[in-house]
Amino acid sequence: MAVDSTLPSPLGPPACENDSKALRFIEEMTRNAGTVQEGILTEILTRNTHAEYLSRLGLEGSTNRDTFKSKVPMVTYEDLQPYIQRIANGDRSPILSSHPISEFLTSSGTSAGERKLMPTIREELDRRQMLYSLLMPVMNLYVPGLDKGKGLYFLFVKSETRTPGGLLARPVLTSYYKSEHFRNRPFDPYQVYTSPNEAILCPDSYQSMYTQMLCGLIERDTVLRLGAVFASGLLRAIRFLQLHWPQLTEDIRSGMLHQKITDPGIRARMDEILRPDPDLARSVAEECSKDNWEGIIPRIWPKTKYLDVIVTGAMAQYIPTLDYYSGGLPLACTMYASSECYFGLNLNPMSKPSEVSYTIMPNMAYFEFLPHEPNSSEHSKTASPPKLKDLVDVEVGKEYELVITTYTGLCRYRVGDILRVTGFHNSAPQFHFVRRKNVLLSIDSDKTDESELQKAVENASRLLQKSNTSVVEYTSFADTSTIPGHYVIYWELLMKDPENPPSDKTLEECCLMMEESMNSVYRQCRVADGSIGPLEIRVVKNGTFEELMDYAISRGASINQYKVPRCVNFTPIVELLDSRMVSSHLSRSKPHWTPERRRL
Repeated sequence: MAVDSTLPSPLGPPACENDSKALRFIEEMTRNAGTVQEGILTEILTRNTHAEYLSRLGLEGSTNRDTFKSKVPMVTYEDLQPYIQRIANGDRSPILSSHPISEFLTSSGTSAGERKLMPTIREELDRRQMLYSLLMPVMNLYVPGLDKGKGLYFLFVKSETRTPGGLLARPVLTSYYKSEHFRNRPFDPYQVYTSPNEAILCPDSYQSMYTQMLCGLIERDTVLRLGAVFASGLLRAIRFLQLHWPQLTEDIRSGMLHQKITDPGIRARMDEILRPDPDLARSVAEECSKDNWEGIIPRIWPKTKYLDVIVTGAMAQYIPTLDYYSGGLPLACTMYASSECYFGLNLNPMSKPSEVSYTIMPNMAYFEFLPHEPNSSEHSKTASPPKLKDLVDVEVGKEYELVITTYTGLCRYRVGDILRVTGFHNSAPQFHFVRRKNVLLSIDSDKTDESELQKAVENASRLLQKSNTSVVEYTSFADTSTIPGHYVIYWELLMKDPENPPSDKTLEECCLMMEESMNSVYRQCRVADGSIGPLEIRVVKNGTFEELMDYAISRGASINQYKVPRCVNFTPIVELLDSRMVSSHLSRSKPHWTPERRRL
């Protein structure tokens, strides 16, 4: 879409001409959000008109929006899985999209314990790159001088597999980092990283982290911002520094890369970068050797202006720890995206985390919104479907579930994100991310729902039968006071033979069985990425969950409607449970995980 070069940008004065074009583009898209959305839907339907999915719904040849809404139902991943299965198995006919599916993007949301496979087409990389290109022009409005230094970003690729039909299946960011768009990106003074591509693209997470941290230390005086995708990732990097600073500083002092780093590409690149610098090594070691790590980020990287991490949704639990290590540096949440689609950006990136709102860019997909009542049960499948709202028709203060129709062939797909409308930028709404629907526990990119947790508890509790013991009640807690964070499961046990209680070994086996029962995303984070620590079972005294009910009733809960919460995060409740703890047990082994494991 052409951009009117005469259109002013009320967002603020741009830092350069490229920024000016980007800001005018944002203004044009958001001023004409309704018209843009109509055009996007028409384009999607025109391009995919001969795809099997739309043809079966009687939509072939039609681009009428009312016809689309009357004939195309809302769907979940499970509804589309048979079509996706065929594509994964090698069917190259136009099933969901008229354009060839180039690969699958693996979603961190899970289906039957496995990552979801999201089909994508090559041009989606252009669309995602376009949204990335808008981030720094907006950030430059709030933080001047970012072209005078570099960003220390901890970016990683994850394992990829091939489907039986030969298509790659990998996380969306791995797809982007391995693309020509990223590897051969043009020089931009506002987007220079300390991490070389060789380190980012190294599949060994230890070697990648070590090299990225080493490069960040070498260029400590040029670093203006630190970042990772999620808050948990940045904290994991700080923990890595705590554990490995003696060797890192030795490498800086000697100018010799540690022998554990064996990746040929990294070694060749570091030969160009690493030079002996005893003064820098001494300075970094002096800070890292202190017992108190409060404010360690500005102490090591004194010119840091902000941290660029996602701290909305489940990541909000990491804010106090980030504040501790950063000395209260601003936290910038810049964009809102998923494997299914990239959605929009934060036009006020320096706002407080609790006030972050994302502006949906109407050219990314066709967006609809399912009204969501926070305290109501899920809509019955037998009830008449609720009417979806168009992008420009949502109401401030209301909550909605996001529904998307994409170029890749997802039609009226329920993403599962619950959003609250906070306002509008021109005619485009701005949303606060409330939560993922049905997710109980999350530490990193994992998402564990109630049914998965229930299954894990059931599987583990079978190991208690030999001691004639059963689980009376349970709840859970995502403990982020440790790095990495870990799941805590509270169990109240019924021992029919108190003289024969379950042994410590048995309860440790229960921890491992719970981990084995978790979905593949959890197990990958636990085994390959090291972003989740060992699962912990805390056994509490008999009667603890009655006390929990009494506490809830004292705060106004109805005794007739009270149900034990399967996840808790309210500090007084966690403290109550911990005060009744009898014993604590950790998983001593890691669960099984291999990148090839996929049920297709």
